[in-house]
Amino acid sequence: MTDSLSSYESAQTAEPIANRKSESKNRFVEPVILIRRMAFGIAIATWMVMAIGSATRVMNAGLACPDWPLCYGTVLPAEQMNLQVFLEWFHRLVASSVGFATIVLFGASWYFRQELPKWLPWATSGSLSLVVFQGILGGLTVTQLLRFDIVTAHLGTGLLFFSSLLAIATALKSPKNSLNEQSSSQKLAWLGLTAALLVYLQSILGALVASQWALHQCFASQDMCIVLNAHLIGVIPATLASIALVVTVWLIKAIAPILRLVGSLAGLLVFAQVAIGYATYKLHLQVEPLTIAHQATGSALLGTLICFTVLAFRSSQKATQPSEQIQAQPAIR
Repeated sequence: MTDSLSSYESAQTAEPIANRKSESKNRFVEPVILIRRMAFGIAIATWMVMAIGSATRVMNAGLACPDWPLCYGTVLPAEQMNLQVFLEWFHRLVASSVGFATIVLFGASWYFRQELPKWLPWATSGSLSLVVFQGILGGLTVTQLLRFDIVTAHLGTGLLFFSSLLAIATALKSPKNSLNEQSSSQKLAWLGLTAALLVYLQSILGALVASQWALHQCFASQDMCIVLNAHLIGVIPATLASIALVVTVWLIKAIAPILRLVGSLAGLLVFAQVAIGYATYKLHLQVEPLTIAHQATGSALLGTLICFTVLAFRSSQKATQPSEQIQAQPAIR
């Protein structure tokens, strides 16, 4: 009697496990892979939104649509359409698409929460909060006639949202490395985090320079030179921290290949950003594509440092976890 009851209970326990396995096989994409791809896709779209926003500012198109959220009271202002109106309208269009995609990401992470890491639904909730706040700031930039503090906060929130998406996507992909590689990852993680924070602060200073037209005013009438000089001085710690990270990555032999690759990419972006920034300064912001590339490269550098930091932290955590706990965790592909 006892044996038959035990057999029944084990069969009942095995049945839902078998059902879950069959459901997993029938799915076209695993939930964790789906969420990771969605987060990366939205992050790329967000980077494009920031680049378009930079083009909108450089072309003096920030108020080309005098109302918000519509443009000249309509969804598509065909009669008023010109280059400036198109830039502002297209910027809003892509930004709205990013917002709706983030809602889908938020919903999917909560719907599949039983099969995902526990932190993931809360992380996507934070990203959704950031994009909602970003939308509010976007409206205020128009209604408050491009007030410099709102414009700066608009870019700062956009960079935080962009970074959060990359952190989510990268955290869902852990590098496979040896114990020797894991032991050096914690130092690299803190170095990467320091570089990322300095680059973010430098980006905020750059937003202040742009929103107050500090470079033009400094050269024309010696006004706002303090803001411009703060941005120029901020280049030093951000660049040194990034270069220190790249040099450390190449000096340490026991390092995961993915960390070496991402660290090398950060090094290339640092040199490109410094070169573009120098050219932009020397040409007094007169070449619009250079100004746009300066902001876009800075955002790409920040995103690369965020990815590096998350990968390095995951590697260092693996080194401190007991082997039984690592084996118990669900595989993240």
